[in-house]
Amino acid sequence: MSTAPSPSANAARPSVIQLSIKEKAALYAAYIPLFADGGIFIPSLRDYRLGDDVYVLLTLPDDPQRYPVAGKVAWITPAKVSGSRTRGVGIRFPADEKSRLLKIKIEEILGASLGSERPTQTI
Repeated sequence: MSTAPSPSANAARPSVIQLSIKEKAALYAAYIPLFADGGIFIPSLRDYRLGDDVYVLLTLPDDPQRYPVAGKVAWITPAKVSGSRTRGVGIRFPADEKSRLLKIKIEEILGASLGSERPTQTI
């Protein structure tokens, strides 16, 4: 009898990731404004699939509060991708009030830099 969990057992539990962003430049590089409800890029060596549930505890620059986000993988940067991009996943925030307020908070922190042409970790 096998004691290894079945793939479906792992799929039922979202992974939990703590992401602490300490600088505005790092937030700019990780934030994904293209997602209607906002999103965040998380460097990760783990393999994810589009649609995987991920629970993120996000800390923003100069803010001691941790923001819980029950998001979904909507972007994947695989290993060995061109342009020396960081391997990881983009998590799409859910369409709820907490995420709407978090998106507003992030965009207030970023301010005018949102319109910058500087490259990010996503696009």
